[in-house]
Amino acid sequence: MRVISGSARGTRLVSLGSADIRPTLDRVKESFFNQVGPGLEGLTFLDLFAGSGSMGIEALSRGAEMVAFVEPNPEAQRIILQNLEKCRMTGDSPRWILLEFPALVGLKALKERELSFDLVYLDPPFADDLYEPTLLGLSQSRILRQEAMIVVEHFHKTVLQKNYDKLEYYKDRRLGDSCLSFFSFNDLL
Repeated sequence: MRVISGSARGTRLVSLGSADIRPTLDRVKESFFNQVGPGLEGLTFLDLFAGSGSMGIEALSRGAEMVAFVEPNPEAQRIILQNLEKCRMTGDSPRWILLEFPALVGLKALKERELSFDLVYLDPPFADDLYEPTLLGLSQSRILRQEAMIVVEHFHKTVLQKNYDKLEYYKDRRLGDSCLSFFSFNDLL
């Protein structure tokens, strides 16, 4: 697992080595960033179910203005901080925050901090069936900017709905056993 592009390109990231937390494969990460564009300057990024933090760190490396990591697992939080340090992203004015909450509680905490996001990566544990409550919670959270992009990584046989309140499905991309499903946020729905 490594940073693919940007200021920390080539840096090897530490993974959890836990069966409970499955890291996003480099080819899935590369496909995601190819789909959303190479540069993320000026964008805010939410790494929900952050795990090792590799998606948010990649976003920072590619110029994201700010990244929020939401991860309740203390071991994973330690790994995220270690990876941020390895990538030299822990200076005096970090462009990230780490919230030590489960996803739905994290959404409320982000709202309380008056943060909003252009791009959200959502990768819950495949077996925990958290897609619907998390996508509905995200849609209603008031932390999404108009026309925000939400990307869900899931097992390719998992069927997601076409709409979750104000989130509208518009495409997907299968990568082996994983699939990336893309949703846009439309506050006018």
